[in-house]
Amino acid sequence: MPEPISQVLPSYLDPAHPGPWGIYLEQVDRVTPYLGSLARWVETLKRPKRILIVDVPVELDDGSVAHFEGYRVQHNTSRGPGKGGVRYHQDVTLSEVMALSAWMSVKSAAVNLPFGGAKGGIRIDPRKHSQGELERITRRYTSEIHDIIGPNKDIPAPDVNTNGQIMAWMMDTYSMNEGATTTGVVTGKPISLGGSLGRVEATGRGVYVTACEAARESGIDIKGARIAIQGFGNVGGTAARLFQEAGAKVVAVYDHTGIVHNANGLNVLALFDYVREHGGVAGAPDTQTLSPKEFWSLETEILIPAALEGQITRDNADLIHTRILVEGANGPTTPEADDIISSKGTVIVPDVVANAGGVTVSYFEWVQDFSSFFWTEQEINHRLEAMMRAAYAAMSGVARQHGVSLRTAAFIVACTRILEARQVRGLYP
Repeated sequence: MPEPISQVLPSYLDPAHPGPWGIYLEQVDRVTPYLGSLARWVETLKRPKRILIVDVPVELDDGSVAHFEGYRVQHNTSRGPGKGGVRYHQDVTLSEVMALSAWMSVKSAAVNLPFGGAKGGIRIDPRKHSQGELERITRRYTSEIHDIIGPNKDIPAPDVNTNGQIMAWMMDTYSMNEGATTTGVVTGKPISLGGSLGRVEATGRGVYVTACEAARESGIDIKGARIAIQGFGNVGGTAARLFQEAGAKVVAVYDHTGIVHNANGLNVLALFDYVREHGGVAGAPDTQTLSPKEFWSLETEILIPAALEGQITRDNADLIHTRILVEGANGPTTPEADDIISSKGTVIVPDVVANAGGVTVSYFEWVQDFSSFFWTEQEINHRLEAMMRAAYAAMSGVARQHGVSLRTAAFIVACTRILEARQVRGLYP
């Protein structure tokens, strides 16, 4: 029996409300029986290696001084330097960043990248701040976490509400403090600073590739398949475009402004244009508006939650009628919802593989920065698709071998790789 959560939870989290970290711990408990002798090391997975909480004081445009809470969590570095994004969101919590860092450990290992897992965040609503304020916040945050990041230590990347410009400021700040230009300290940078072609679309492309692999195994023809997507940013938007190009029908899109639906298929390219002009999908022409309940109730071949974590819970899991659920977001499905949906025969392609395209091309960017030799976008997409198919095949094979879900199989593959590295390295001193 796994230990009660109160016994493995750090003292600074509330056992009654552990947040996303509690979900991650449940996932580790589910995989432990399949780890064999490596289960001796499983507590390694339940405790982040390092947690840094920083104060980020900045002068605002009006002359006042504001303070923001920032985090950087390194979950595990047994297989290589930490890797993970930085998100700017007013609701970021330590539990969330801990869980995201752990999922990055699992994700990197599931795709067999030479990285550990890390994550960062600042509790801030970036919509309320000017470009100048965001630059000062980013530079101060980078200076505060400077000692624990680096191209051989921990490599940040974009996440929710951060982008190539934020990464450029982080890279420049780190480089100025080091006294040398260090492009490999972050990934997701602009191309002019050593960024990689294909990085912006990488996560969405990975979602599309793994969805196609799952559809092939389930006997579903992508051409004509009905697709519903929550989120229409880099991930959901890219996946939507690729599905449309393959002949699928994207019948519904759900973003922060509302939900649009067309049973005959939305015009994804026209929807991109509409979003650029209006800031969201709500009110797009030739569509009808749905409620969240109606969205989750749509009958589809493929459903893709590509927004934030915790979107599918026991409260709406019963509504879902899809053959394949592909997790474009990190942690969008709670364990309770996972069980409910799986019991209907729905195949769930877990986030730790489905959305690993971003970290995979971040790995390509990191390699290119070290060598100062850059690949074509065609090469990058080809290598990405090959690695995503290999990761899906490894996960699917373990699922069949043990008779478990794809999520448990992904965790078996990843945790085995992490703990093998931990065991071989041993404990120092």
